[in-house]
Amino acid sequence: MGLFNKSPKKKLNDDSSKFGVNLVAELYPTSSVSEQFRTVMTNISFANINGDLKSIMVTSSDPSEGKSTFSANLAVTYAKQGRNVVLVDADMRRPTVHKSFNISNQKGLSTILSGNSTIEDTIKYTSIDNLNVITSGPIPPNASALLGNRKIVDIINKFNKPNDLVIVDVPPVNTMTDASIVSTTVDGTVFVLPQGVAEKKRAKMAVEQLKKVNANILGGVMNMSKDNITNDYYYYYSK
Repeated sequence: MGLFNKSPKKKLNDDSSKFGVNLVAELYPTSSVSEQFRTVMTNISFANINGDLKSIMVTSSDPSEGKSTFSANLAVTYAKQGRNVVLVDADMRRPTVHKSFNISNQKGLSTILSGNSTIEDTIKYTSIDNLNVITSGPIPPNASALLGNRKIVDIINKFNKPNDLVIVDVPPVNTMTDASIVSTTVDGTVFVLPQGVAEKKRAKMAVEQLKKVNANILGGVMNMSKDNITNDYYYYYSK
């Protein structure tokens, strides 16, 4: 099968927007998919030889391409290796993190950015050691404007100790300006590209948009979703 899809209608399963994502790295730690997440983590580490990579943004070109599944499982994988990880759900229009980890979403990123809560009283523990999350919060009418006030930098700077890592799940590049805004505040960006699903023209458009704002694109993750988790795979390729 080719890397790109010729049909614009084909998409990955969209159940994550309703039920959250499948935390394969937690539920099936010995599976081949979990091993591939660990491989991706190792490959990303090669881009962080100097230890300067403290925040990563995960995005895709279009909706339902697996970015939220990847970001959540990458966060779990890092946490299981002893890193102190904060997963931030910056997809305030189609949030998934609170559903994936079964956590309240009354407070979250939107309330932090609007000044209605602090980072300290909003961040939430998960059942996974070393992994905390900041959910999206109530869906705001002005998500892009909230992200544009740069308060997300405060979150990233808050967790800037040697063993800390902030992973930010943002909306797809081609649908909103959110990804372009956040990419200027993080140390690196990982682009999720589903094999046989992504459209070449749309993916190229997204990458070019990120380059316009000088995003540090670390590389891409090629993924493919099937019903049987043993047939899923994630393959990281650097820029």
